[in-house]
Amino acid sequence: MLLSSNIFSRKTGFLPDGRVHASYNGSMSNQEEEVHMPRPTEKTVKDACDSWLKTCERNDLERSTLKAYRSHARVHIEPRIGRTLVAELSRSQVRDFMHDLLDDGVSPALVRKVMVSLRAVLAEAVEREWIEHNVATDVKMRRRRRSESDERVIPTKEEIRLILENAPASHRVMFVTAIFTGMRISELRGLTWKHVDLERGMIRIRQRADENCRLGAPKSKAGVRDIPMSPAVKRELTAWQARTPETELGLVFPNGAGKIQNYANIYNRIFKPMLVANGIVNDDGEAKFGIHALRHAAASLFIEQGWNPKKIQTLLGHASINMTMDVYGHLFENAEEDISMFEKLESDLLAA
Repeated sequence: MLLSSNIFSRKTGFLPDGRVHASYNGSMSNQEEEVHMPRPTEKTVKDACDSWLKTCERNDLERSTLKAYRSHARVHIEPRIGRTLVAELSRSQVRDFMHDLLDDGVSPALVRKVMVSLRAVLAEAVEREWIEHNVATDVKMRRRRRSESDERVIPTKEEIRLILENAPASHRVMFVTAIFTGMRISELRGLTWKHVDLERGMIRIRQRADENCRLGAPKSKAGVRDIPMSPAVKRELTAWQARTPETELGLVFPNGAGKIQNYANIYNRIFKPMLVANGIVNDDGEAKFGIHALRHAAASLFIEQGWNPKKIQTLLGHASINMTMDVYGHLFENAEEDISMFEKLESDLLAA
């Protein structure tokens, strides 16, 4: 770099004696004036939600629209990622947020609306110069085929019995555990024996496996929880441990190579063929529901036994009671009191 007559500098702008040439400083100052970069911010996603909602209020939106936006922010966005700094939120985190909503039984239609709101929230953060880019812009939800969709389809007791009676030996214990605990499939895929206390009859949810078969912490504080085993789950897991080879990761439900099972493989090779073979199909002859429907089945059975909403929220790992009621509130109408919990539930579904 030529700074002046017969004086050359390194690319850094330093002179041979270590001083910074004035012309280099001036050049860099001009560049900084031309390219404005937002300063680092301590603002969180919740701060961005608050700012966005205030902007919506100032724009005199319809009352029903504002109500929906507040619900998106307060019920779905803030409990999961509200404490995350907007400057640190990544595209991967946004994608995980979207998938977690689906895993919790939020309908795909509502998830799409929440994602639109999240993009608007982050656009507000860009407008206020808290961040430079909106990382949610390119995160889209794949439209699932009808056979893969769990549009709040809850298996009947007869369908649950068919699954329990006809599940392949390789996956029966996984499905039994799902039905009697309400665990997410990502939590089952990531479950390790060190988090299964057979002596105390407790499953500790401390991690999950994402869509790329990587282990990570639950995506919300509420996702970290302890779930009591029913007698059936304890019995099945005890027998399963005795005949399952140890793996490097210590997985409870590994694949044949001892690694994390891929969700698509479980669904396409095991679950879907099992449903079709046993007549659990829709009008088109396709599998009636996806694996996540087992979580819906668990929730509906819990409700039928008269368990209160707060207890069910805790067991399912929902971030808020509002989410539990949004997804399953319509099922609480005929809840009965003083009914034996696990024993009665099992007697309805399993042979003694």
